[in-house]
Amino acid sequence: MVAPKRVSFRNFEAGGAHLLQFVNCRLLRGGRFLAEDLWVEDGRVKDPEKVFFEERRRADLQIDCEGLILCAGFIDVQINGGFGVDFSSVESDRFVAGLELVAQKLLGFGVTSFLPTIITSKRDFYHNHLPLLKPRNGSRRGAGILGAHLEGPFISAEKRGAHPLENVVGHLDSDPEAALLDMFGSLEHVAMVTIAPELPGALEAIRYLTKRGVVVSIGHSSAGLVAGEKAIDAGARSITHLFNAMRSYHHRDPGLVGLLASKYVSRELYYGMISDGVHTHDSALRLAHRARPEGLVLVTDAISAFGMGEGKHRLGAQTVRVSGFHATIDGTDTTAGSVANMPFCVSRLVKAARCSLEEALECATVRPAELLGVAASKGTLAFGADADFVLLDESVHVAATFIAAERVFLADVRACT
Repeated sequence: MVAPKRVSFRNFEAGGAHLLQFVNCRLLRGGRFLAEDLWVEDGRVKDPEKVFFEERRRADLQIDCEGLILCAGFIDVQINGGFGVDFSSVESDRFVAGLELVAQKLLGFGVTSFLPTIITSKRDFYHNHLPLLKPRNGSRRGAGILGAHLEGPFISAEKRGAHPLENVVGHLDSDPEAALLDMFGSLEHVAMVTIAPELPGALEAIRYLTKRGVVVSIGHSSAGLVAGEKAIDAGARSITHLFNAMRSYHHRDPGLVGLLASKYVSRELYYGMISDGVHTHDSALRLAHRARPEGLVLVTDAISAFGMGEGKHRLGAQTVRVSGFHATIDGTDTTAGSVANMPFCVSRLVKAARCSLEEALECATVRPAELLGVAASKGTLAFGADADFVLLDESVHVAATFIAAERVFLADVRACT
């Protein structure tokens, strides 16, 4: 047999090649770096044993990864916008163009799927914009959309953070199902909803959303531990940006933070962490990681100012000021989202939690996929999964991003040496 042609990932064009073999890489699979190749056909990860022993085939093309780490593409389940686009304020006639811009730019940060996040907004905004958030796979045009994350409006006014008070709804009436559908119009494109569990009708709303296949995360809440436990029992699966916009930990009532060690929470529980060095102290990151490492999901909580530099930017109906990695509501010291990217959050978690790079990468890949119930196809390099992956170095600098094994981003060579 003639040996397959071999090219660098920098010169790779899929073309007419069908069976691809990504070689000379450190493959992240099952929580470990492996000295193995990644085989791909028709945009999906393929089992090499079937290739060798059943099909008796060789690769049509080998792609040299030049010793870089190859891991599943990042998934961001909480991102409010970026690059001058705010998902919670842009008008519907410009919303799709803004969404496309963010999706395309995210490829440069290794993000292959995300949940566009809309903070507490008015009823008409949801009705006009949610139909535009149809889930789709990623492509050369941009990262894939797994549905919307609606962070509000059913949250605590006291713990609203940067959410506009006039849009907060502090109850779900006597008919939570009707309240949800009246507010959102439809749940068709909704993947996740953040709710404060102490609100009247919240538990019934959680049960209803869960039955509809929507992931419920609890947050922006004044709830104590017991209310949090009841929410998890009702079907909630996650805590929104742990430590932020919730009651502080207290030894007599640890609040939602206490769910990480609650004896009444036996099912899977995930929690978002903004590992940007601003939202959460390194010590708090270590505590959370050591209490429930298997549930940690990295989120950027990025706002429109992400990628735009310092100055004033929009977040919903409000103005935020950015200085370094700090974003605050203009004229206050209230934190208003993040301007950090996912690779930075991964590298920061390694230092803060003192965990391995392998584990930190899983917090940005397979963990969010598990939370969303898409781990059979996204956030993993398991056989049969979508071939959405990223090449990066030990410092988590992204060299290239691939979706369905097509290279959709290539960094400047100088940025990867």
